[in-house]
Amino acid sequence: MFTYQVEPRFSETDALGHINNTVVPAWFEQGRMPIFRIFNPDLSLVQWNLILKKMEVDFVAQIYLFSPVEIRTSILAVGNTSLTIHQEVWQKDELVAQGDCVMVHFDYENQTKAPIPKPVREVLEQHLVK
Repeated sequence: MFTYQVEPRFSETDALGHINNTVVPAWFEQGRMPIFRIFNPDLSLVQWNLILKKMEVDFVAQIYLFSPVEIRTSILAVGNTSLTIHQEVWQKDELVAQGDCVMVHFDYENQTKAPIPKPVREVLEQHLVK
């Protein structure tokens, strides 16, 4: 599992005083950075090779300003050309949001999905949730 902490910003709140629902997908994207590095260690945009196929978020409880959150990221499955990632937001030891996404190994030059290379697959499999 990969983790990182975020301090919610005032600008991320909405009129109801909690963190806006549009913020969590951005936090989740940041939480996927270690996975991006497995595919592309330098994070070179010229050699970028992932694309987001699908994402869903379940908001479990309100998220508040002035209390740090922890984003937890794990790999649920690795397929031939894609992987499924599970992510959670925790605040004050409470699960407040969670979601899954599917990322596809993508060949931008040919505009098509591509098999995940064996060395990358082997690293991903070390992080599978069992």
